[in-house]
Amino acid sequence: MFKIGDSELGEKPLFLAPMEDVSDPSFRYICKLFGADVVYTEFISSDGLIRDGAKSIKKLEISDYERPIGIQLYGHLIEPMVEAAKIAEASSPEFIDLNFGCPVRKIANRGAGAGMLRNVPLMVKMTKAIVDAVKLPVTVKTRLGWDEDSKNIIDVALQLQDVGIRALTVHGRTRNQMYKGKADWTLIRALKNHPDINIPIIGNGDITGPEIAKERFESCNVDGIMIGRASMGRPWIFKEIKYFLETGEKMAPLSIREKVELAKLHFSKSLEWKNEPRGIFEMRRHFSNYFKGLPNFKETRIKLVTSINTDEIYEILDSIADSYKNLELPDNNTPWYSDQ
Repeated sequence: MFKIGDSELGEKPLFLAPMEDVSDPSFRYICKLFGADVVYTEFISSDGLIRDGAKSIKKLEISDYERPIGIQLYGHLIEPMVEAAKIAEASSPEFIDLNFGCPVRKIANRGAGAGMLRNVPLMVKMTKAIVDAVKLPVTVKTRLGWDEDSKNIIDVALQLQDVGIRALTVHGRTRNQMYKGKADWTLIRALKNHPDINIPIIGNGDITGPEIAKERFESCNVDGIMIGRASMGRPWIFKEIKYFLETGEKMAPLSIREKVELAKLHFSKSLEWKNEPRGIFEMRRHFSNYFKGLPNFKETRIKLVTSINTDEIYEILDSIADSYKNLELPDNNTPWYSDQ
């Protein structure tokens, strides 16, 4: 049984990766609906949090339906990170997660995120200070190393374990790879099988469907799997993976009507949390992803992602269901929304 602190996560838990401007409460709601076992907030700047930045403070808002949830923090200085962790703890998440993996230049080049991989002693010192300062479990997300010549994840993991982290998520790329090339799970496997590692290891990178998830669980023996970009436009991937792990068969695909109903629910939750017009603007990437690949969709997509009228957007969504009602209609499949 996989546990982080007092949170029992079951066998082979699936984690939604923290993604800036993606994994907000509306998206987390949808992913939980489809079986994500653990979710995270978007990452939060320690500087923004301690300066009472409105955007950072807003990200601390969590709901009971999201539990267990982690609040993820990033920063490059110890004292602000410790103070931010204490502020985050007051929001009562299940754990505090430290982002030592974000590869974005403006963050990593300041020494935060994956930039910490260039200063492992500071990373370890910061982590210990946070572990000592809060009562909640502290976890870490990082990468294999800074570049191809410094894949030091096993040494980093051992040091972080020694200062008290309760779980470690590893993205199978270096910082310099960003999101290019293939994720390398060989070091994740080696880390999990290292005789001195006794904390849960969560693997991340290129989990694009149920078959690859099953293979990674079996070949790498990871305690959990984290899914990021593959969930965008496909939040039902969590349900697909669980169905495949349980039955060995692929789940029937969602019909266009189901995707439309899902987009409408997601949109309503976005408006509920962000109001207009922001709730409209920030749904646009999701709308495009939900209906990616539909034939002759360009004109409808443009209308969908340029409209600023809520009623019109709902009308466009309904028109999609009508226009594509004969496409992708699986048999013997109970609609996901039938019991909502």
